[in-house]
Amino acid sequence: MRNHTTVTEFVLLGIPESEGLETTLLFLFSSIYSCTLLGNVLILMVILSSSQLHTPMYFFLGNLSILDLGFSSTTAPKMLLNLSGKSQGISFQGCVAQLFFHHFLGCSEGFLYTVMGLDRYVAICHPLRYTVIMNPRVCSILATGSWLGGSAQAIILSSLTFQLPYCGSNELAYFFCDVPAVLPLACEDTSVAERVGFTNVGLLAFTCLFLIFVSYIRIGVSISKIRSAEGRHRAFSTCSAHLTAIICFYGPVIIIFLQPNPRPLFGAIIQIFNNLVTPFLNPLIYSLRNKDVKSALQNVFVKQNHSLKMNK
Repeated sequence: MRNHTTVTEFVLLGIPESEGLETTLLFLFSSIYSCTLLGNVLILMVILSSSQLHTPMYFFLGNLSILDLGFSSTTAPKMLLNLSGKSQGISFQGCVAQLFFHHFLGCSEGFLYTVMGLDRYVAICHPLRYTVIMNPRVCSILATGSWLGGSAQAIILSSLTFQLPYCGSNELAYFFCDVPAVLPLACEDTSVAERVGFTNVGLLAFTCLFLIFVSYIRIGVSISKIRSAEGRHRAFSTCSAHLTAIICFYGPVIIIFLQPNPRPLFGAIIQIFNNLVTPFLNPLIYSLRNKDVKSALQNVFVKQNHSLKMNK
């Protein structure tokens, strides 16, 4: 960031066209955010406490829960403060941090979904070699690579955005600091940053989607070769949660790139779904359709009740 930057604080104008709905939206989004925190913490607690879930699939699911906790917490608290009327301002450094962590956690999650697709491919297409291929070292490398890849992407986008001087208006017509909202306030030409950022994010997103698509083509071919209907159903059920989560995560991303300049309200709805609703849905997707997780959850609650009775 250059020394001649004069803007020291941005003003977040909030969700477009939401005047008069602040109380309703505050209650709705507060409830969703609270359930997001509770659901992802429960998933993490269950995975850590249940030895039967110490497998590659649940190792990656634990990473996903951590990312969801951080991703939703990057934008939701400030949005809720804004809706409550307590604070619309965000410091320049806070804006930088919010933009960085939004893309860091979001991109890491995209990479992790790709890794989880690879995990499902190995589990179904090479079941006898699954534990050898997806050993703890490989899983750790893949998870670490997802986090590092997201960090690199966030550094690029943050650098492109905040290397420009900001010396005019400080009002962001949005509810959080994102590249499309911040760049229009720059005092210099932003066309290069816009093109590079848009191309970079789009290329990574569609590369991940392509790899997931290829994985599921191979998975579909393998499932079609299974003779018994029960075997095909069991194989498909191990992928259904991941496929549902992929649709929830990448659906908004695709819409954003198909409509790079949507109406402000429509763009905000898509981003709210991506930032808040998807992290809320993931624990439900992976627990309601998963017998192992439901069984582990029941065991955790039984142990908790037992310990409470013993303390009494």
